[in-house]
Amino acid sequence: MKAWRVLIALSFLLLSGCLVSFKEPLPAEQAAPAALLGKWTSKNAWGEPLTLQLTRIGNNRYQAVTSATGKAQRHDTYAFTVARHGSRWYLSAAVPQALGGHFTIAGFELTDKHELVLYQLDLEQINQARGQNTLQGAPFETGDGDGVLIDSPLPQVFAYLDDPANSDVFVEAARFQRAGK
Repeated sequence: MKAWRVLIALSFLLLSGCLVSFKEPLPAEQAAPAALLGKWTSKNAWGEPLTLQLTRIGNNRYQAVTSATGKAQRHDTYAFTVARHGSRWYLSAAVPQALGGHFTIAGFELTDKHELVLYQLDLEQINQARGQNTLQGAPFETGDGDGVLIDSPLPQVFAYLDDPANSDVFVEAARFQRAGK
């Protein structure tokens, strides 16, 4: 599994092979919490160490650089934006063209234990919302699995995501610890 998959679960939502993508990215209107920036570490599904470096690259625009520890020459870089709605933080990044393009949205939280937890959207729950006409979109397939492209406007998407009744739409995808100073 490539290190970018752990991040794009920043969806970075590909850990399960399923992808929820959106036609619109989060606008770069909000600043990320300062505690988000910096160096984070984790392990991938095979127990190999991963490093995640999050930095500011412009006005409310950020960059994530992932690499396997000990393989600094091999890394993936992704630009992303963030937004806070209700009690949740979200991030958005472009999805590679090979996976349909467009944008992904993921949730994240910074814990009291100095952890960064990333949440992906559950494809089945999103498809249920489509079936109930709460969200509009169409399914698609990639070499990595099934996906759905949501084309509902962002206010409608966030009305659904922010509703406490839909809290089970988020599934923990990755957990990073703050790297030592």
